[in-house]
Amino acid sequence: MDDIWHLCDNGWSPQCKITIKAALINLLNAIWFARNNARFNNKVTHWKSAVTWIISSTSLAGNISSCVSSSSMRDFMILKCFNVKLHPPNPLVIKEVIWQPPLEHWVKCNTDGPFNNHKSSCGDIFRNHKAESLCCFAENIGLKSAFMAELCGAMTAIEIANSRNWNNLWLETDSTLVVMAFKSSELVPWELSNRWMNCNLLTRNMNFVVSHVYREGNQCADGLANIGLNLDRLTIWFDIPSEIRSFFMTIVWVNLVLDFLVLKEVLA
Repeated sequence: MDDIWHLCDNGWSPQCKITIKAALINLLNAIWFARNNARFNNKVTHWKSAVTWIISSTSLAGNISSCVSSSSMRDFMILKCFNVKLHPPNPLVIKEVIWQPPLEHWVKCNTDGPFNNHKSSCGDIFRNHKAESLCCFAENIGLKSAFMAELCGAMTAIEIANSRNWNNLWLETDSTLVVMAFKSSELVPWELSNRWMNCNLLTRNMNFVVSHVYREGNQCADGLANIGLNLDRLTIWFDIPSEIRSFFMTIVWVNLVLDFLVLKEVLA
């Protein structure tokens, strides 16, 4: 019992802590109820019914609580498992940002391009509908503009997708200017205009979508782009580089949690 209650002492936010306490109490209550039902009424409680009851009771406790949550991804995953809505200390400051996987048979590419110490780079990662990495790359562009680096990252992504016959491509970037450039080529600097036009021609033969994401949802691409600042050529990986592995695994776990919630709704 002492070990069970020690789970509440891991630095959780107040809302997450009360949710975990409620989950533990409901878990013990469900075990006690199922045991008594089997012993005295000769009835077996199905484990799925017990789990559903635990989650629903815990969700009620977490949602009616006035305690606040934090912006921690660990807290977010726990609360989402129990269908608890976050209670941020300031709703105007904290925004929930989740990397969304593409549809089946689509490939999603997240791209980024930082500028640092008079040099710039780009980094992209391609993932499928299961959030699995197909490949990723980074490159030192050498151009003195973050916007140009972002454009180069987008163009390289389109070129790689075309070479691999990934004809259903979703490009996601944290640069609103890049999204606008796909609507108006006049924003593209003249040095890149010819390559940009060629990439636009390639997208006409694809199912192509471009969208904006907040930086918090683009951490893998951001990490790859930072790696690119120290490279001397385009580098492609088919395994996740160690520098971004923690970001990548966080996204995988979040999507597993969301898949679990969808499955639970289907079973219910």
